[in-house]
Amino acid sequence: MTAEPAETPGTPGTPGTPGTPEIRLDRLLPHPPAAVWAALTRPELLARWWAAGDIAPVVGHRFTLDMGAFGQQPCEVTAVEPERLLAYRFAEGTLDTTITWRLEPTADGTRLRLEHAGFDLDSPMGRQAYQGMGHGWPHVLDRLAAELTTA
Repeated sequence: MTAEPAETPGTPGTPGTPGTPEIRLDRLLPHPPAAVWAALTRPELLARWWAAGDIAPVVGHRFTLDMGAFGQQPCEVTAVEPERLLAYRFAEGTLDTTITWRLEPTADGTRLRLEHAGFDLDSPMGRQAYQGMGHGWPHVLDRLAAELTTA
């Protein structure tokens, strides 16, 4: 069974719309929070649906994500609540953004909320990343959902 994406559309003047420096997505996944948490925090699982890297759910842990053509991106975990919240700085020294994953148990599985924030829309690289990741994140979450279904 697959879940339809439940993406939170933006409206003018709210986070998640073009012109604001945040991307927000909301997905309902028919899998328990423990399974979703594992996919977010276990390096071998993360590599299957997004990027290879030595992630660990420990505040202060520094790690690198291999973003292919976009290179090795340094990251640092900033917040952890097991099976509830994982946040990390992403692409430190270049984009300097923050990725936050929030997990909420539901009767049918997990509501996963992604926020990618802190884009500098005054820089060409920041604008390009915001646009590219705004289009790319839904596909990444599709791959996560597919990985959870086949796992």
